[in-house]
Amino acid sequence: MASTSETGHIKNIANFEDLIAYCQSYGPTYNPSNPLLTIAQLQATYNAAQSVINEFKTQKTSFDNAVNLRRNAFEDLKPLSTRIVNALIASGASKLTIDDAKGVNKKVQGIRSKKPKTATTEDTDATMPKTISTAQLSYDRLKDHLANMIPILEQAKEYSPNENDLQIPQLQARLTALETSKSAWISAHTTYSNAIRDRNNLLYHPDTGITTIAQKVKVYVKSIFGSNSYQYKQVRMLGFKTQKSEL
Repeated sequence: MASTSETGHIKNIANFEDLIAYCQSYGPTYNPSNPLLTIAQLQATYNAAQSVINEFKTQKTSFDNAVNLRRNAFEDLKPLSTRIVNALIASGASKLTIDDAKGVNKKVQGIRSKKPKTATTEDTDATMPKTISTAQLSYDRLKDHLANMIPILEQAKEYSPNENDLQIPQLQARLTALETSKSAWISAHTTYSNAIRDRNNLLYHPDTGITTIAQKVKVYVKSIFGSNSYQYKQVRMLGFKTQKSEL
């Protein structure tokens, strides 16, 4: 389902098309001196808006796919990390090696070594650490934790599990997949962000956006036919909402 904001963009463009149709119906009487308000330019602006909203939809789909791929790549990392530690313990590795692996696993699971400070009335956002930061649960952190786990396993001669997904080559491949999913997300996010910028610029630029142009058209129609005219009532009924960037 389209979000409320997406629906608003599409509604603005649809109303802009209706506005053009009304202006065309006024014939030669509609003859603005402002080049942005001419029928030809209004149509060109509408076509550009259609193009930019279609590009936005395409890039949003690509971004959503990248988000899903990244989520899937990281999905079972926590239970995998715990299985790795258990396999290392079962292998007969030294206590120091196991402790190192357990330390990394705690970070993967988001377990803190110390109890967080209890907030008081004197505490502020500037002094209290953010829970999500101290838990180190971001995708970048999780990737780094796996990268830190692999050398520990490589140095443990006893670690040689029969389970394919726990073997070091497979873990290295998993790390590469995490890095790839991150790079794909960054690329998709950048393109999507640019598509949002282009859409917002064309629809909502304070000087040349369709919402601004639409308001100027209404004022021009009012100047031609009067505030109580049927023509002005036609265009006045068309709503155009402003919209802030989604990023």
